[in-house]
Amino acid sequence: MKILIRWVTIVAVTGLVVTVGAVGVALVGNSFAFDERQVEIPVAAGSLSGVLTTPTSGEAHGVVVMVHGDGPVDATQNGLYDPFFEGAAASGYATLSWSKPGVGGSDGDWLTQSLPDRAAEVSAAIDWAKAQPDVPTSTIVLWGASQAGWVLPAVVADRNDIDGVVAVGTAINWLRQGQFHLQAELDHAGADAKRRARAEAASANTHALLERGASYEEYLGETTETNPMTRERWGFVQRNFRADATNDLARAATRHIPWLLLAGEHDRNVDVHETAEVYLEIFGGDVKVTWVDAVHSMARPMVDDSEFIGFVTGVFWPRALLAHGVIDSYRGFLDQVADSH
Repeated sequence: MKILIRWVTIVAVTGLVVTVGAVGVALVGNSFAFDERQVEIPVAAGSLSGVLTTPTSGEAHGVVVMVHGDGPVDATQNGLYDPFFEGAAASGYATLSWSKPGVGGSDGDWLTQSLPDRAAEVSAAIDWAKAQPDVPTSTIVLWGASQAGWVLPAVVADRNDIDGVVAVGTAINWLRQGQFHLQAELDHAGADAKRRARAEAASANTHALLERGASYEEYLGETTETNPMTRERWGFVQRNFRADATNDLARAATRHIPWLLLAGEHDRNVDVHETAEVYLEIFGGDVKVTWVDAVHSMARPMVDDSEFIGFVTGVFWPRALLAHGVIDSYRGFLDQVADSH
């Protein structure tokens, strides 16, 4: 049983990232029904610090492998993954998750990675899990959020031991996703024509710089963005901005394994309507699209929009951060995969 008593840093949940303002609080009464232990996963760059969660009673019959979205994410996403860990445990699954390179004790630097590097990392973690006598890998399900949309299909296509995939607010095309996010945020902010024109011009300029392979110095000298990227972020974007999942999705579809797409009706980061359309076209009956009253992070909109509500919910009832139906849909899918074996 995991009891959450720690320094809480939740203020608001935005785009699978927690905006933080550290406040010391004991989360009295907030317990989660799973056991957790630390693991070290060897990879080419050293090792990744992770966690393996398991049911509190009975043996697990499979494992969920977590694939993070963008950003410096640790193994538990500051505790936001706990409801997913608990849901998997309740359905008889262990969960394997690790901190990104350079985060939470993991070696390396996630900003130096390409998306194929990320796929190779996931594959290495699966190979490690299969070599461990105490990790139940007879059934393997991938869970991936947001940027993982460019990682999941590559892993599935290149392996024959993945039994199901849970895609959470995943995207199809990097550049189209960026444009969608820009417009959605401008709409949400009620931007006037002047502000919109400035933001669109800055975005177009950045795209042009990326296309011509501009150096970071050129980017800094020419950008009109309010908050320019760091050198490391510029390099990361340069390596990955041409990403498009379509071909890998088509390759993955030949495996004919079940997919679940969890799509937030209020997602401002990713055009999940495009994702749903593409997934249905490629996977047909192998994919189930579940729409939930949620933002990109699967949080309820009121939690995302209000720092106060987000803080209070995170402190006193963290399960309620996620929208209604998210964990039920997740568990239902895991049960389906288990029943098919």
